Amino acid sequence: MPLGFGKSKEKHDAALRFPEQKRALHLLNRLTFGPRPGDLDRVKAIGVDKWMEQQLHPEKINDSELDARLRSYPTLAMSTRELIENFPPPEVIRAIADGKQSLPSDPVERAVYVAQLDRLEERQEKKQESNSNAGDVDNNFEKMGKPTASEGDGASAQTRLEALLDMAPEARLKALLVMSAEQRRSLAPALKGKNEELTAGMTPKQHEIVMALANPQEVVADELIQGKILRETYSERQLQEVMTDFWSNHFNVFIGKGMDRYFLTAYERDVIRPHALGRFEDLLVATAQSPAMLFYLDNWLSVGPNSEKATGVAASGSHRGKWLAPRKPGKRVGLNENYGRELMELHTLGVNGGYTQKDVTEVARVFTGWTLKPPREGGEFNFDERMHDPGEKIVLGHRIKFRGKKEGLEVLHLLAHHPSTAKLISTKLALRFVSDNPPPTLVNRMAQTFLKKDGDMREVLKTMLDSPEFWADDDYRAKVKTPLEFVVSSLRVTEADVTDASALARRLQRMGMPLYGMQPPTGYSMKAETWVNSSALLERMNFALALSAGRLKGVHVDSGRWLDQQPASAPVAADHSLQMLQALEACLLAGEVSPQTHETIAARLDDPQISRRRLDDPARAPNVDLIAGLLLGSPDFQRR
Repeated sequence: MPLGFGKSKEKHDAALRFPEQKRALHLLNRLTFGPRPGDLDRVKAIGVDKWMEQQLHPEKINDSELDARLRSYPTLAMSTRELIENFPPPEVIRAIADGKQSLPSDPVERAVYVAQLDRLEERQEKKQESNSNAGDVDNNFEKMGKPTASEGDGASAQTRLEALLDMAPEARLKALLVMSAEQRRSLAPALKGKNEELTAGMTPKQHEIVMALANPQEVVADELIQGKILRETYSERQLQEVMTDFWSNHFNVFIGKGMDRYFLTAYERDVIRPHALGRFEDLLVATAQSPAMLFYLDNWLSVGPNSEKATGVAASGSHRGKWLAPRKPGKRVGLNENYGRELMELHTLGVNGGYTQKDVTEVARVFTGWTLKPPREGGEFNFDERMHDPGEKIVLGHRIKFRGKKEGLEVLHLLAHHPSTAKLISTKLALRFVSDNPPPTLVNRMAQTFLKKDGDMREVLKTMLDSPEFWADDDYRAKVKTPLEFVVSSLRVTEADVTDASALARRLQRMGMPLYGMQPPTGYSMKAETWVNSSALLERMNFALALSAGRLKGVHVDSGRWLDQQPASAPVAADHSLQMLQALEACLLAGEVSPQTHETIAARLDDPQISRRRLDDPARAPNVDLIAGLLLGSPDFQRR
């Protein structure tokens, strides 16, 4: 049977050393977020080559089950403008408070805005109080002992909350919307930890409205994070999701930086995912023009030193020679080199890619004027000629003529086709899919394909999959999973039903990998040395035990399916526990368990926590959840 996309004898011989099941399992471990029960048989049934070809063309794969789950998160389908309108950021609320913008006419949207205006006013009052004269003793004594509006009457608030929770979902929402700011504040203490009860029975849209009354920004961020976990867990288009995660990390944007909380939804949906398996240049241009990247690396603020905006003099076009009013004194405008530097150092050429500081400055000049429209207009990409630095630029020895926005596209084309870029991208792909120390021979072949095939990612990946290095025995199950890969692979292999991924997001944060939470533009490391230490492994074990025992809120694992595999007549406790261990090893690790892991867990089977041994019930079923948790937390499951 065929063994890959090409006919390389070296690859053929290397793959032949892998039995059919091992070949299929290797691909599932490397090209997906981990196999689910039944995936191995499905891949073997259709053939390794056909399965790989399907994954390289995700548009042909039905993903309706995932789509159904994502409908519970309406923000994931909204434009940035819609997100800003429905879930106003602080900048919009301040503009309304200052009279620069009016409240929306829609009563539901208006209620959300009014709630945020009240919070803004409350914060300002507290700030004024803290800055007031502390020596006003009489006034301070007068205030002592008087309950504030936010404190309210605890018993009364509890009574009102119980009445609210007794209402039908739609009536409950209406009651919340018509509450005054003072009523909502007085109810807040009683509502603590009751969000699930408060929104019970509501539609996804109604749930969003209730959450937005408290914190609209968090609704956008929370749904983005939950959507990512759900996509990687349930999508049938696994290679596309793996590559989306790869590129999101390569073109990293930090969610904690201001408006990027709003820009990231469209960034991953409209910029990264559609180009994840396409041409690198298309992806590079899309990221360069994305509001998320322009805001994150401050290029939207970059003004050419000799531009119309900086000097007050038009440099070209119909306004050539026209004198404008000088800029306001004290207003800072200037060249920002952040994007120019990271574009070459991290996105394309690499730190040793052959560029100089002069190139960084010239590229920064090229991208002056690549800016954003105001948030109230959707914050979309905009080229502002008044900010663009006039004159020609020299980048990597190439003369870039003064052509406005087209200069940036010319530089991106130059960088996308540079040999150093081909090597950097090929190295990072091999690092993700093959080894922490990818062989130079493999990287060179992938880089050659990158240059020859115009940066087509499908072709580069085919070269990698067709290589003997990909099938090397030494690299089989040798890649250590990142925290994200570990969590998602655990969900997939246990067939977990995730109805709320918030607890999973918090666990990832504790493991040191908060989603969209890497502040530097470098992104997260894919090397084992970053993630393998005693505290990190302890967190993984704690997560595995919590998952298998059903202690993660919003995540349900049915261990009964493992028990169903056991014979009806249960032997004595110790033997039954051993049989259960062997069955779980086959289910969770395809039977590929090291002797050390098997013996370590087997030695604990007589532990009363596992065997559940009792004198009056010697055949009591062993603790399948605990055995499964130990296997998921084992070194064998940490590798892919």
